[in-house]
Amino acid sequence: MAETIPHWLTKQADLAPDKTAIEHCDGTTITFSGLKEMSQQFAKKLATIGVGKGAHIGILSTNQVQMVVTIHALSYLGAIGVLLNTRLTKNELNYQINDANVFTLLCGKELLQDAKQLDVEKVKTFQEIELQPETNITLCAELALEDTFTIMYTSGTTGFPKGVVHTYGNHWWSAIGSVLNLGIDDQDKWLATLPLFHVSGLSILMRSVIYGMPVYLLEKFEANYVHDAIMNRGVTTVSVVTVMCQQLLEKLPEGTSYPKTFRCMLLGGGSAPKPLLEKAKKKQVPIFQTYGMTETASQIVTLSPTDAFQKVGSAGKPLMPAQLKISDPNVDGIGEITVKGPMVTNGYFRNEQATEKAIQNGWLKTGDLGYVDKDGFLYVVDRRKDLIISGGENIYPSEIESVLTGMEEIKEVGVTGIEDKQWGKIPVAFIVLRKSIDKEAIYQYAEEHLAKYKIPKQLYFVEELPRNASNKLVRGKLIDLINKDGYEV
Repeated sequence: MAETIPHWLTKQADLAPDKTAIEHCDGTTITFSGLKEMSQQFAKKLATIGVGKGAHIGILSTNQVQMVVTIHALSYLGAIGVLLNTRLTKNELNYQINDANVFTLLCGKELLQDAKQLDVEKVKTFQEIELQPETNITLCAELALEDTFTIMYTSGTTGFPKGVVHTYGNHWWSAIGSVLNLGIDDQDKWLATLPLFHVSGLSILMRSVIYGMPVYLLEKFEANYVHDAIMNRGVTTVSVVTVMCQQLLEKLPEGTSYPKTFRCMLLGGGSAPKPLLEKAKKKQVPIFQTYGMTETASQIVTLSPTDAFQKVGSAGKPLMPAQLKISDPNVDGIGEITVKGPMVTNGYFRNEQATEKAIQNGWLKTGDLGYVDKDGFLYVVDRRKDLIISGGENIYPSEIESVLTGMEEIKEVGVTGIEDKQWGKIPVAFIVLRKSIDKEAIYQYAEEHLAKYKIPKQLYFVEELPRNASNKLVRGKLIDLINKDGYEV
């Protein structure tokens, strides 16, 4: 018999009906009881257009309240949300829509014209679905942990993107693992600025209804708004990636600090440059590095508050229900990170081959490289696909990026490998400057801090680095910058 729990939003609305669930940056607030009523009402509207248990419903939206309502509404119907990235091209979206068997697409009205160009049977804005008087639908009172709730597609940097299937249980255990690590406080308010169509954003909504915790909702990342939310709006926790963290630290003047109530800047999206972490430590900004991916329903390894300043650079230890091991380590102990736990997906939608390749005996092969120190702390080195093998030596782009960002004049760095007849591949660096500096000074600094074979053989000054919707660096697109007009090469 399937294991069930009470519907988490209904339960939270019963436990804390008047507590704030969503606080929008425009000042409007919605309580848990209000969110439940809005979500149930919208579920009934969706039922009138044929949305029912097991239906695959696409959601194309920026971070807005109606997107939150829609996600919960689908859970009241037993329907499955296919969360779509608003920054994808028409062809990319069509691939995911067809692969996921989406028959109805829901979108914000500002995206309607784009949505109408997509290969889907039915397109509706959130606002245009009307409740029919004769609608009589029984909404889900319980959630079966083994039932599918969402499908999210991987970035597809190699081959076609894969639809990661998330069950209610995956989301439940992700939230439980997080709270057992970070703890919870009555005053907690988690800022959601990462896209809700990414697992890092969606997981904040899941934690909200499971913990009874308010979410401060921003449509997109703007450093000034996030800084204001931390300083003046009672935000206690914010999820960020490296470039966001850099911008926020720059907003914090020397000699000032965040309020004592701000207790966690959860930093994910890949290994962070050590100079950035040292700068945060100096400013007493509580950065907890974390490690996770779409397949793990967000974080699966996180640095704990007690270890944040002692283990700078570490992603921490596996969360309570999770396991981790390093497969096929080299002489330095670096190998592929593999993980296991109830937050890990059971596989990819309609893709048995990819599932069997990635998940073996319950262990997920992450494709990331890392090592575990003598105290059991994980250090993420790089993506396996980003590894540069030059003359038989392993070069990790993140190490070079970390070293070069230690220069005051350098704002950001992206490193990738290019083909070379003599060495196989050589590293090249793309640099965004904070202030003027010549290449000779950069090379001199690199020679002082890096082995000779790790020094980038070419330096390119660029205006910005390619990033995805979550602001994570997309190394695979760095090479495209070499011939792009407008960049100094």
